Amino acid sequence: MDKVLVMLQLQQQLNDATNGEDWEYGVTKNGKSINWKRCIYMECAEMVDSFAWKHWKNITAEPDFENLQIEVVDVWHFVMSLALETFRKNSMGDIVTLAQQIADMDNYALLYDKAEGFESEKLILIQVESVMRDSLDINLSLTKLLFDFFELVRMSNLDINTLYRLYVGKNILNQFRQDNGYKDGSYIKIWNGEEDNLVMKRIWEESGELKPEALYKALQERYKALQ
Repeated sequence: MDKVLVMLQLQQQLNDATNGEDWEYGVTKNGKSINWKRCIYMECAEMVDSFAWKHWKNITAEPDFENLQIEVVDVWHFVMSLALETFRKNSMGDIVTLAQQIADMDNYALLYDKAEGFESEKLILIQVESVMRDSLDINLSLTKLLFDFFELVRMSNLDINTLYRLYVGKNILNQFRQDNGYKDGSYIKIWNGEEDNLVMKRIWEESGELKPEALYKALQERYKALQ
């Protein structure tokens, strides 16, 4: 349960810092409404664009599996946020209770097995659309959403260790974005022709067991070089 609990705690901290306390009741500290379900299906739409799905354009393009994994992690931020919101609003228990319920799910436990490769493009897209349908259901089932999401994680060649690593990296990047003008629009997202997501991912991969504080510093150094 340790990894899912840490990820939930990091997401809670990020949401508290970004949106203010009591964001679980649907409004940020700036008075903006929050819709985590919309966040999920819009990120899923971006995930679809990892594939050359248009039958009239770039029909020979290869799937962008690296971007697929980044988008899966982005959706995980919003799935966790929705779960945290649901538990708080409905008095279902604390964050440890939520983590335990997730850890007890059978297909979450399967993520502790080493990832064995990407599923076919066709099956991944079907699964992405299953997650989208879950988020669009007016009678949303959190259990079904989590189940379908963990299936998508497995199909995207991610296991608990790689999901955790990428999530922590993206969490630090999100903190970095907030600290550098993301809300007011002054933040630069493309670094020398490459999205900051991919820069973050490569820093993690090149640096081995980099600690979150060191990742933040590495991002800071590269960002300063842009300016």
